[in-house]
Amino acid sequence: MRLYSGSSKQFVADTARNQISEKLKDSFFSHYRFKPSPAEVNSWRASLSAMAHVFQLAELMDHGVALEYQLPLTSRRLDCLVCGRDGKQEDNAVIVELKQWSKCQQSDGENLVSTWVGGAERDVLHPSAQVGQYQRYLEDAHTAFYDGPAPIRLGSCAYLHNYYAEAGDALFAEKYRRIFERFPAFTADDVDRLANYLRRRLEIGEGLDVLERVEQSQYRPSKKLMDHVGQVIKGLPSYVLLDEQQVVYEKVLAIARKGFHDRKKTVLVVRGGPGTGKSVIALNLMSDLLLQGVNAQYATGSKAFTETLRTIIGSRGGIQFKYFNSYMAVDSPVVDVLICDEAHRIRETSNHRFTPKAKKSSRRQVDELMDASQVLVCFVDDKQVVRPNEVGSADLLVRAAKERGCKTLDFELQAQFRCAGSDGFVNWVNNTLGIARTANVLWDSSDAFDFRIFGSAEELETAIRQKATEGHSARMTAGFCWPWSKPNHDGTLVEDVVIGEYLRPWNAKPDSGRLAKGIPKASVWAYDPCGIEQIGCIYTAQGFEFDYVGVIFGPDLRYCFDSQSWGGYPEASCDTVVRRSRKTFVDLVKNSYRVLLSRGLKGCFVHFMDKETEMFVKSRIES
Repeated sequence: MRLYSGSSKQFVADTARNQISEKLKDSFFSHYRFKPSPAEVNSWRASLSAMAHVFQLAELMDHGVALEYQLPLTSRRLDCLVCGRDGKQEDNAVIVELKQWSKCQQSDGENLVSTWVGGAERDVLHPSAQVGQYQRYLEDAHTAFYDGPAPIRLGSCAYLHNYYAEAGDALFAEKYRRIFERFPAFTADDVDRLANYLRRRLEIGEGLDVLERVEQSQYRPSKKLMDHVGQVIKGLPSYVLLDEQQVVYEKVLAIARKGFHDRKKTVLVVRGGPGTGKSVIALNLMSDLLLQGVNAQYATGSKAFTETLRTIIGSRGGIQFKYFNSYMAVDSPVVDVLICDEAHRIRETSNHRFTPKAKKSSRRQVDELMDASQVLVCFVDDKQVVRPNEVGSADLLVRAAKERGCKTLDFELQAQFRCAGSDGFVNWVNNTLGIARTANVLWDSSDAFDFRIFGSAEELETAIRQKATEGHSARMTAGFCWPWSKPNHDGTLVEDVVIGEYLRPWNAKPDSGRLAKGIPKASVWAYDPCGIEQIGCIYTAQGFEFDYVGVIFGPDLRYCFDSQSWGGYPEASCDTVVRRSRKTFVDLVKNSYRVLLSRGLKGCFVHFMDKETEMFVKSRIES
């Protein structure tokens, strides 16, 4: 999809007549069914006028131009793609990222700068790094740029047309040299240099034919990319299969390979509780399929989990890791095998609170996932649903597959590979919380899994920090019983979690602006060693595991000896969505604590704020 496509000559004429922003505005409405913001329209008007002047100076009048070109299966759009042939008559294209910045500062991140954007000072990618990612995405996933005997050669640059660089300017700091030498950034003083850069790559013109090649080609990851991601996953020592995991993996892999060639779609549902190895199997499955040339993608409903995987795999391989709502606009298979981890987080639809009314879809999210793939593999734990709009139960998946006439297969994982290999601990948690009846009514305190109760939050944190100093991965978590504030103006975090004199911040919010040095973004809190300085909530902890987890069990869920039952207290919850769930509140909060309590590989340490609840849990421990 692109909002504008045509010749460079027509583009310059449309800009000179002040028509370009209106044409983009009309095209935007036609595609999205809602109007772009006035700020975006003004941005088009200013930036594209500057780009048209460059075209005139470089005498690029026989070239193909695409504006606001959407990268396949993403919400990202390239500002400008200009096509033509070089002096050797080879097809070329250049991405130009347009920025209206006037200044920036260095940031702590390797490829980050700080600038005023979105109404706040934020850390963002250096323009050269940003446009370089776009180039790599197209070279890895768009057949026009890697397939055939003469793929289109691709270059990229950034043009900051309002930016007047000063001596020692942060934009050109030494730490960014590697990226801006490969993907140059041009400022307001560099118009001649930018014109020469484009002219060298596109001097012959004849660009409409090249643009047509781009628009008629398709999205499909290259073999090089698939090999890269597959090899990276295979090299991660934490993703090794054991026993029952290997058995289920072999079965699923064989069926997925067959289903990829079958005319009939196949849906595989793999059920399993915490620590049964769902994610381990999912990643190994993806790795082997990619190495065999099968286009496999990995999707979750968790930003924290997806972004952490992208960090581990690396930015290049990250394009194979998607979200469940990435396939909203897809109505035919674009993926051979789609692997959905934590499929219990599938929602009713892909609409969210920022989706414009005109763009809202009535299509179920589960149908979008099935439409996008030839084989759909879903790893699910029904008891990890923690929000009222999460509907991805195993039964729903099986029912939806049968409704569509898909081949349907069902597997179940039972062996526990987390919690020191103790099935008993998760079973005991399920029984104690009243989630499921199991044989594990009492917890044996002599078990290899280290479960302890602490009288205060301070004592709990001291024990968790001790484990971290011994070289273990360890994190503090808590029930969602305190507000979750935006950072202070200086990027430090507000100490929202207050228990007497104990004061600690939550992990940073996903939409936080610039954070102070040493504070990880929400998406990498579980992975960054500095995450131990904050308390993780259910939405950043779910999907991860640590050697030791600390859990502050809040007053939103309490046990009453008089009624001999668990009670939910919405007034003690600061999770507005769950608090409004009414009839399902108790079940959702129980599931949240079950998730937090089962994050530990070797141990779980807990502080109960409600003493009656603590007494009840202690009554279920056999000394």
